[in-house]
Amino acid sequence: MACRLADSMFLFMGPHQKPSGSHKILAHCSPGICYLKAERVIQKGIRHEQFLLPKRKSRVIQAVAIPVVPSPADTAEYRKQLAESYGFKQIGEPLPDNIKIKDIINTLPKKVFEIDDVKAWKSVLISVTSYALGLLMISKAPWFLLPLAWAWTGTAATGFFVIGHDCAHKAFSSNKLVEDIVGTLAFLPLIYPYEPWRFKHDQHHAKTNMLSEDTAWHPVWKEEFDSSPILRKAITIGYGPLRPWMSIAHWLMWHFNLNKFRPSELKRVKISLACVFSFIAIGWPLIIYKTGIMGWVKFWLMPWLGYHFWMSVFTMVHHTAPHIPFKYSNEWNAAQAQLNGTIHCDYPRWVEILCHDISVHIPHHISPRIPSYNLRAAHKSLQENWGKYLNEATWNWRLMKTILTECHVYDQEQNYVPFDKLAPEESQPITFLRKAMPDYA
Repeated sequence: MACRLADSMFLFMGPHQKPSGSHKILAHCSPGICYLKAERVIQKGIRHEQFLLPKRKSRVIQAVAIPVVPSPADTAEYRKQLAESYGFKQIGEPLPDNIKIKDIINTLPKKVFEIDDVKAWKSVLISVTSYALGLLMISKAPWFLLPLAWAWTGTAATGFFVIGHDCAHKAFSSNKLVEDIVGTLAFLPLIYPYEPWRFKHDQHHAKTNMLSEDTAWHPVWKEEFDSSPILRKAITIGYGPLRPWMSIAHWLMWHFNLNKFRPSELKRVKISLACVFSFIAIGWPLIIYKTGIMGWVKFWLMPWLGYHFWMSVFTMVHHTAPHIPFKYSNEWNAAQAQLNGTIHCDYPRWVEILCHDISVHIPHHISPRIPSYNLRAAHKSLQENWGKYLNEATWNWRLMKTILTECHVYDQEQNYVPFDKLAPEESQPITFLRKAMPDYA
């Protein structure tokens, strides 16, 4: 039986017999009772008056053991209630501190790390074909069906990103040059510079859910929120109703500023930027020449916004929930951040096919070297060996509502504080979302 002894120890010793730094407390526990033996020992560097106290004086003290009640957060029932209220299928138990990433990797089958060229190029074929089909749908669809065509084409374009994503993690081909070429080409329709993204994304994996270090999204700082009314309004809108497109702001802020990269990275960064600007300089005028400005909106801009919807949603859902903390580096634990701090979410199957299972995200954070076509097998292994620690959900309204209305400003104790608790009169967008968004799970 676990015992709380420190608080009750002095009760039995009396006011003049508290153990100081020169006492040694020995404990022997039997069911319901602990026997403490206080021995006075000589401490180095401290002069003791031998005529006042015997050299060794000991007494046996009987203390009643007090059972330790588990914290509510540690109980299965509490986690079940939390999962239901947040829109999750399961909220995992906290991972023990002594578990290392290598312990988890060692439980994965070796075959999930194997690169299969046929499967890799099959994913390219799926993305090219589905994207071409989307463009055909846009060209043929009446105006009232265009949103469906844009949704399909934007989702197909997200598949290009996932292919480049595999290339960046050396999970597409055993040939590095092939990966660099394919990754750069896959990112061009998205006007995403491949190398700048790769460098920053590697940091996201190395520092997942680490405050100030993770290059993906993290909570808003209170100092930032309080800095000015204009910025506060912009943040409230951006992290509220516009959050499903916030990846556009992230794309602009992180990937085009040369000052954000080390000197050793600049050559590759500049090559990627040159490729992107060349695509814009050649591709956009060609689209406008063939289809006009409205054609550029129909065939490129709207699918691009559809891609950023998925880019933002996947990023949000993978690492954002009220119970998942962001931590400073001195408190951060890699295994906890990657296994406990990453969320598996099931989407409609057509989305998962077009996006090459990027939503099967926990194994990708355990080891980014796992190719996208092996993520499901890796996740199955994690469920078998580490299932009770996993956070799992099915994409639903309640899940999105929780993220958009609750996960805002960083707080060390609560993880997040909603905008409307800090500035209720200036948080109308959040109030609107609370009222307007459905609560179906």
